[in-house]
Amino acid sequence: MLAARLYGPGDIRVCEVPKPVISEREILVRVRSAGICGTDMRMIRGGYPGISPETPRTLGHELSGEIAEVGDLVSGYRPGMRVAVAPNIGCGVCGECIRGDQHLCANYEALGVQSDGAFAEFVRIPEQALRFGNVALLPDHVSFDQAAVNEPLSCVYNGIAQCPIRAGDDVLIIGAGPIGLMYASLAKMSGAGRVFLSNRSSGRLALGREIDPTFIAVPADGLKERMLELTGGRGADVVVTANPSPEAQQVAVEVAAMNGRINFFGGLPKDARHVALDTNLIHYKQLVVTGSTKANNYHFRKTLQFIASGILDVGKLVSARYGIDRFDEALAYAGSSQGIKTLIVFE
Repeated sequence: MLAARLYGPGDIRVCEVPKPVISEREILVRVRSAGICGTDMRMIRGGYPGISPETPRTLGHELSGEIAEVGDLVSGYRPGMRVAVAPNIGCGVCGECIRGDQHLCANYEALGVQSDGAFAEFVRIPEQALRFGNVALLPDHVSFDQAAVNEPLSCVYNGIAQCPIRAGDDVLIIGAGPIGLMYASLAKMSGAGRVFLSNRSSGRLALGREIDPTFIAVPADGLKERMLELTGGRGADVVVTANPSPEAQQVAVEVAAMNGRINFFGGLPKDARHVALDTNLIHYKQLVVTGSTKANNYHFRKTLQFIASGILDVGKLVSARYGIDRFDEALAYAGSSQGIKTLIVFE
């Protein structure tokens, strides 16, 4: 089968590899749709520990497909079932896993990161993923493309769980990439009164308005002054930094309203992780500042419910679809900031 495998920084190759062999306690999923994520792009650019020319890895952790094979000792699953797979697999016994936060497990492994993932025709799903609920069945009316978008959507839902949005809130999303646009959509669904989108690219802001004309575009230049003007001097009730920007984290504290809430969603590069914040603003405005990362299996199942019920239309988030033989084109498009989600599909 063809697979997109990372051999080191900047060295991603589409090549023939053997079809995975499963044990009696595992299943094999025929991949139908897999999303290209910012994490994939960062791994391709900078490499990843344990990945080398001698130990390459198949990337891809946003996936959906059909069960192709089932191990003899597996119950509850059968060939032909349509599934989406949450990629983060915890140890199952630590405090974080017992609380249901296997994505925070110190020894977690993710498909497409620490083990072979979904940029291939087939992906092996290990026993732990079956035991801990990582494999979710898809209703017939939910498409494979919609299901592939669910993984990043679940990460956004985790962000809202950590930093709640209340009815009528003014919400500012700094960063209008795929995550920022998903965050804006979920904020609206959560009851936000007004959703403000900020980005340096006017094209990204226009794309956000195409998704929902009620989103209010705010250019990055003069963001603080414009937000205070738009909110009558109050600032935003909730501010989300959906980009890897220290400056965004600094301005978030400045534009948050009294009793405001801030979520640092986007992680920062290693050389920019120490950020000078005006902590007096946090103190005197009584702000709550938090962060969120990845998603657990509850978040994954919950956002899949949103998709299945039709209360959130994720189909419009899919901008481009490519076969695995056009992986280089797909990467170029995903990195061009033209669309939202780019998918690798197997039809």
